[in-house]
Amino acid sequence: METPSAFIRIENVQKHFAEVEALKNVSINISQGELFGFIGPDGAGKTALFRILTSLILPDSGSASIGPLDVVKDYKKIRKSIGYMPGRFSLYADLTVEENLQFYARIFKTSVEENYKLIKDIYGQIEPFKKRRAGDLSGGMKQKLALSCALIHNPKVLVLDEPTTGVDAVSRMEFWELLKKMQQMGITILVSTPYMDEATLCDRIALMDHGNILSVETPVNIAKSFKGNLLSVKTNQMYGLLSDLEQFPHAEQVFRFGEFIHITFQSENTPEIIENLTSYLNSKGHKEILISSVEPVIEDCFLALMDQPEKA
Repeated sequence: METPSAFIRIENVQKHFAEVEALKNVSINISQGELFGFIGPDGAGKTALFRILTSLILPDSGSASIGPLDVVKDYKKIRKSIGYMPGRFSLYADLTVEENLQFYARIFKTSVEENYKLIKDIYGQIEPFKKRRAGDLSGGMKQKLALSCALIHNPKVLVLDEPTTGVDAVSRMEFWELLKKMQQMGITILVSTPYMDEATLCDRIALMDHGNILSVETPVNIAKSFKGNLLSVKTNQMYGLLSDLEQFPHAEQVFRFGEFIHITFQSENTPEIIENLTSYLNSKGHKEILISSVEPVIEDCFLALMDQPEKA
C-alpha cells in the first residue's frame, strides 16, 4: 500500500554489505506528519534503510527523497531537516546533560533557549539532572536526552532507530507518549523496533525481514489480513509439542508464541478441530492440555509472512 501524497519516497532501494544483501528493492511512500513504524528482527534491514535516509550511507541503486530533497544530491539540506537517534547511545558520555544539548544546538547554529519549547516536555523530565554526566544516566534518561538532542534544531523529520531497546516497560510507554506529542507538532516520525506490541502505536507499519518488505499497512488491517483460524496450545511437554503439532493433519503453520504455541488451520469448525487436536495430543503422551481459540495479532501475521517464502 502506498500513499498518494507522499512526503518521503523510497523507490527500489538496494544495498549490499560484502556478500550480505541488506535491502532488496525496497519501495515505500510515507505521508507528511505520519508516525510510521518499521517492524522486524535484527538483520531485517531497518538500520541500513535509516542510514540511507539520513544520508550516512549511499544506496547501491534506487532513490530516496524527503519532500523535494534527494538524499544523495541534497545531503547537506537533508541533514539540517532531519533529527536522527541511532540505535546505540551516541552522545558524549563525559559531557553533562546540559553540555550535550548545548553542543548539538550549536552544531545546527541554534540555541537551547531558542527551541526550548520543542523539547520542554522531554527535557523537563531530565533537567533536574542537567549537571550529571551523560554516561551516568539510566537507560530511560539517556533515551530522553538523545531525543532532546535530535529535536533541538526543529527538524521536519525524526528518524529513531530502535529507541526503546534495552529500556524498561514504563520508560517505553512514556517514550511513545512523547512521540505522539511530537507528531501533533507536525513532525513526520520514522521509528524502527523489534517489539511487535509497539507496532499498534504507529499509523502504518512496514513488516521487514532479510531486506524485504513483507507488508505495508495499518496495524488493524495487517491483523485483519491473517488467513485462517488460530489456536493457542500448551501442554506439560512443551519441548516436543512443536514437532507434534507440525505433524497434526489440519495444521498449516505452527509458531512459538511466548509460553504457548500457535497453530493455524482453515476449517471453520473450531470445536471439532479442538476435539481432534486434544485426542491427537493425548495419543502423543501429552498431559495438562490447554487449547483455546485466539484472535491473531501482528506478530502472528509477521510470522506467517516470514514462513511464506520458505514454503515457496
